[in-house]
Amino acid sequence: MKKLLSVSIVILLVVALLCGCGNSKKEETELKVIKVGASVTPHAEILEVAKAELEKAGYTLEIVEYNDYVIPNTATEDGELDANYFQHQPYLTDFNQENGTHLVAVAAIHYEPFGLYPGKVATIEELPDGATIAIPNDGTNEARALLLLEAQGLIKLKEDVGLTATILDIVENPKGLNIVEVEAAQIPRSLPDVDMAVINGNYAIQAGLSVGKDAVATEDAESEAAQTYANILVVKEGNENDEGIQALVKALQSEAVKQFIIDTYDGAVVPMF
Repeated sequence: MKKLLSVSIVILLVVALLCGCGNSKKEETELKVIKVGASVTPHAEILEVAKAELEKAGYTLEIVEYNDYVIPNTATEDGELDANYFQHQPYLTDFNQENGTHLVAVAAIHYEPFGLYPGKVATIEELPDGATIAIPNDGTNEARALLLLEAQGLIKLKEDVGLTATILDIVENPKGLNIVEVEAAQIPRSLPDVDMAVINGNYAIQAGLSVGKDAVATEDAESEAAQTYANILVVKEGNENDEGIQALVKALQSEAVKQFIIDTYDGAVVPMF
């Protein structure tokens, strides 16, 4: 009887030990999942390439796609996401100030040149007086669009207004252009209704537009905008040095990702590493 009892105790201890090991392994696996929010194009596509690189470091990448610029940030702030990849630093700075969030950039990954695309009018030279041009309605992207129009000689902005420019800072508008502010994601759809439009790189790609072939003007790759508006990987403050995040940075800045960007986007996306 004592022998049977001893055997039973040993069996129970072994079962408990195995269950404990199983739970530990499960917890370890869960800790290695990195959940990242991203715009569909090109961010999620780039992350898919980085996913294979990240697996080599022992991490599983879960990509959550978004079609707006707000939820990925709030989800990262709330801990629903480990990181996000869709925005540039000026937008992030404004978002933190307006929403009281605590998000920081950990790496610059790529740059998407803004383009001026034809709608009803094919060339800048053909733009009539009073022509309508659509630009993004959010602060940082609006400034960028206005600077592109200024670079083409279509308008003149207040001196030194730079990346804070709004339509109220236009001091010269020789053609009397009607510059309308539109939600960035909707601008490609508005092309048939306007003479021209300034479109974010990712939304142009989604609409099947090529900055190299379709745009009548683009930002200079060496411009201040290229450095300022690099798209960044973002985390909640305090998580910058997390091992998984650093592994993700390394994967995103890998040679495989760089080559994918160069081969895929025809200049609409430019690696910044």
